[in-house]
Amino acid sequence: MKRPVAGLAEIVLWVRDMNAALHFYRDLFGLEVISPPELPIKFLLAGDGMDGVPEMIVLVLHPDPSSAFPREKSKRVLHHLALRIEAEEYEALQDTFRAQGLEVRSGIHPVLKGVRTFYVDDPDGNECECIAHDPDHPDVSKTGWSSG
Repeated sequence: MKRPVAGLAEIVLWVRDMNAALHFYRDLFGLEVISPPELPIKFLLAGDGMDGVPEMIVLVLHPDPSSAFPREKSKRVLHHLALRIEAEEYEALQDTFRAQGLEVRSGIHPVLKGVRTFYVDDPDGNECECIAHDPDHPDVSKTGWSSG
């Protein structure tokens, strides 16, 4: 049987403050809002995708403003999401987050080889992993899975 899944189309996140979430994903990551301005749900283009279906992050205001999202990772439903970053943009993106006063945490991917990773939390506490294929960088793990 052929694999029916061709890729990941969208990740939908509950947000408490749409402006803060847009600042993080649109302004800091540079994702383009592709939904009409009047639509309260914001669709952001994360990648070209294929066959007319782009890769998207979708931001939806949580319907219950009185409830709080857990900040402790062990109590969250979403462990983290990951975005593929161009290797030449990797360090500049880290600097952008640090300039905003956000904590940038380094990591080593447990499976992929030839990649660099760092983590930063969005305004609602969702951890965002940034992965760049950069096999020649000295900090890159040389073990793990590789498609090439």
